[in-house]
Amino acid sequence: MQRKPVGARRKAISALVVAVLLAGITLAFFWPGIASYDSVVQYQQVLAGAFDDWHPPAMARLWALLHGLGWRGQAPMFVLQILLYWGGLALFAGALARRGQSLVALVVLLLGFWPPLLGWQVAVLKDAQMTGALAAAVGVASWWRLDDRRLPLWAAALVLVLLGYATLVRFNAAFAAVPLAFGLLGGWRWDRPLFQAVLVLAAIAAVLGMLTPINQRLLHAQPSGVERSLPLFDLAGIAHRAGPQAVPQVPARLWHRAEAKGCLTPILWDPIGDQKACGYIVDTLQRAAPGKQLRNLWLEAIATHPLAYAAHRIAHWNSEMRLWMPATMPGTGPLGRSEPNSLGLPSPDKRITGFQKLGYTLASSAAGAPILWFAIALGVLFCTWPARDGAGSVAVTLALSTILTELAFGLVGVASDYRYHCWGMLAAGLALLAATGTRPAPHRVLVALLGIAAVAAIVVAARWTLPPALPPL
Repeated sequence: MQRKPVGARRKAISALVVAVLLAGITLAFFWPGIASYDSVVQYQQVLAGAFDDWHPPAMARLWALLHGLGWRGQAPMFVLQILLYWGGLALFAGALARRGQSLVALVVLLLGFWPPLLGWQVAVLKDAQMTGALAAAVGVASWWRLDDRRLPLWAAALVLVLLGYATLVRFNAAFAAVPLAFGLLGGWRWDRPLFQAVLVLAAIAAVLGMLTPINQRLLHAQPSGVERSLPLFDLAGIAHRAGPQAVPQVPARLWHRAEAKGCLTPILWDPIGDQKACGYIVDTLQRAAPGKQLRNLWLEAIATHPLAYAAHRIAHWNSEMRLWMPATMPGTGPLGRSEPNSLGLPSPDKRITGFQKLGYTLASSAAGAPILWFAIALGVLFCTWPARDGAGSVAVTLALSTILTELAFGLVGVASDYRYHCWGMLAAGLALLAATGTRPAPHRVLVALLGIAAVAAIVVAARWTLPPALPPL
């Protein structure tokens, strides 16, 4: 007797059920989530009822609301980001299964369990909140868009809320969320590249311009000076490459001292602000250029030494993306326990140690390098643009979200923490899986594969030959 084929609806429900089980396993295994240093600082603000804009006030306000309802500790934010994360992946996998791509749907769920991604997603951080909100928005929209259907009004509104929250919890999230908004809500085929590129970039600029007023006026967060970290980092980079005379506001002897100690590094800005390392650099610049004078000094230095600035930014982007970089770098993680604190924010059980160590090993490998996932996104864009159907539109949209997110670090990045790239890597993987429902030209696929292989070869060579990169902290 011949077995009847499983219906499309049943396949979708099966994918959803598996995702729900994975969400439950994640919550139970990592309970109550990992409270990082940033988590502790934000929870202090929650308890005090006073917020600043160094950490996202939207996240802190939401945390305070849940705390006021009697749910103490990091658990409510942990539950939120895990449900958003797995909920989005569930809907994405379900939509693929409904299209008859059951194996691809399974790979979506396996991608969600990839230790470098899940290992960071269980830490209560703005990055995990952003990744969860963006994953949920993509999942909701893709339930209709993969089949080239228009979203119901309520679903579009939900996607907009999720994208808005993601944008508020991380400054650079606009580079990820804006292309998602146009591609998923507008159903763009991305077939008018010049017009659409100008519109996307203008929208990103507008969103970035609104963030500070929203945080400080609407959410009543006190200014913290977080916007000064980028000019300070770039000025140190210019001085490192053009010489102390490029930034004379800091005496040459201090620049030479910081240089000798290894503090003028493109990897991250922290050493020049760390009192145990080279904090005298930031202290001196803060005194020499208070307020808006720092911005003017920064722009003047860039205009006067454009090559030094460009070399500094390129070196930092290389560090962010872990292209020609060693395996051992600061901020790779994932974290194995909560930051020690007296606020009642506990660590998960020690059973998570093995999983987190595996996450660190994979994140440090060539397979975990953000540049490799960036290359995958470029390959997907090359093979599927312009989109011909719903699946192609989703693939191109996700690829662009990755590409703009990662390119932005070349301009505004100040540290090379691995967690910054979790959304970019997840979106690249989802873009590739959505693209399996399209029919790209074989020669384009071959070119894309060769490009990805070339990037992988460079990353592997760097891992084998370069010594560890550990700036003084």
